[in-house]
Amino acid sequence: MSDKDNKLKLLTKELTINMGPQHPATHGVLRLVVDLDGETVVKCTPYVGYLHRGVEKLAEHRNYMQILPLTDRLDYISSMSNNIGYCTAVEKLFGITLTERTEYIRTIVGELSRIANHLLWLATHALDIGAMTVFLYCFREREQIMDLFERLCGARLTVTYTRIGGLKNDVDAQWLEDLYAFTNEFPMRVEQYETLIDQNRIWLRRTKGIGVISAEEAINWGLSGPTLRGSGVPYDVRNIEPYGVYDKVKWEVCTAKNGDIYDRYRVRMDEFRQSNSIIKQCIEQIPDGPIMSDAPKFTLPAKDKVLSDMEHLIHHFVLITKGPQTAPEGELYVPTEVPKGELGFHFVSDGEGKPYRMRIRSPSFVHVSALPTICEGELIADVIANIGSIDIVLGECDR
Repeated sequence: MSDKDNKLKLLTKELTINMGPQHPATHGVLRLVVDLDGETVVKCTPYVGYLHRGVEKLAEHRNYMQILPLTDRLDYISSMSNNIGYCTAVEKLFGITLTERTEYIRTIVGELSRIANHLLWLATHALDIGAMTVFLYCFREREQIMDLFERLCGARLTVTYTRIGGLKNDVDAQWLEDLYAFTNEFPMRVEQYETLIDQNRIWLRRTKGIGVISAEEAINWGLSGPTLRGSGVPYDVRNIEPYGVYDKVKWEVCTAKNGDIYDRYRVRMDEFRQSNSIIKQCIEQIPDGPIMSDAPKFTLPAKDKVLSDMEHLIHHFVLITKGPQTAPEGELYVPTEVPKGELGFHFVSDGEGKPYRMRIRSPSFVHVSALPTICEGELIADVIANIGSIDIVLGECDR
């Protein structure tokens, strides 16, 4: 370092600033305390907890049926996937086997939720970096998916569509036909997004070589989902521990190799096409049959029987007012692959009808912990790009 550089260094001093928790680019109430040397990040410290609602503690005072609506409020961008993850865990605890039609429908709505999540991610991530048009394009398709969800269960965002042992209601032929039409059109829409930004020189300069995470670092930090696969690690719960009908359809685990923001973007763009293909195959293969398992602890009796038979009326009343009174004792952890990564539910059961302990392994919480390392040494503008690239929602981070 020259004498001139030494003199300039003496004239500068580090500046500590707050980014958030009220900031449009922190994807929720995330607070970052950033130490700057000029525009270079010397240190980045994330603070979470501003949205804390105590979902895990609330679950200890509710039966397994009453907990289900709480899972909607974790990652509210893809609540359908959270519902599926929770129900899958409870069903494993109680030893409930799903019907084949239920498995197909859950896979369909789960992948539709993945597409909806990635659309919102791409829209907001691009907007953070400065691309406005793709934001409008993405919301065009996301609105179609929200309309499909509304027709399916009456809700658009917090759906609570799945049930322990099945589903709230069946899908009709017209809904499947409209969804199939969407899957035929959607690949062309993905090409439009890529035309807008994929080779845009500003986009490339803001994403290529920025926020690099090596495969070893990603594994050590416990990252998952596209953030992990963007570093070249082909880990996907749908492939490692298949659930639904992922072992009955053809699809590929999407990966990249450089671990930078651009590669994490490319993984999600490839997942658009894979999810679309999975949905299309499921529609073509879906069998007829019931949508609820034979699980008396969770399955409501048919309405006509409730209105005509006292025994079924009492069963309905007890199930709604009290829920299941007993559960198998033990401890288990069940992961599922939600759009942001691995979502896991850990139950400790003491035999009562509510969990003794419930803990949630949320991908957003894990990904936030990696921010200090990937932001330090980068420019302050790159902090925004890094936050967007790991796709966090503070609803599940501050569970």
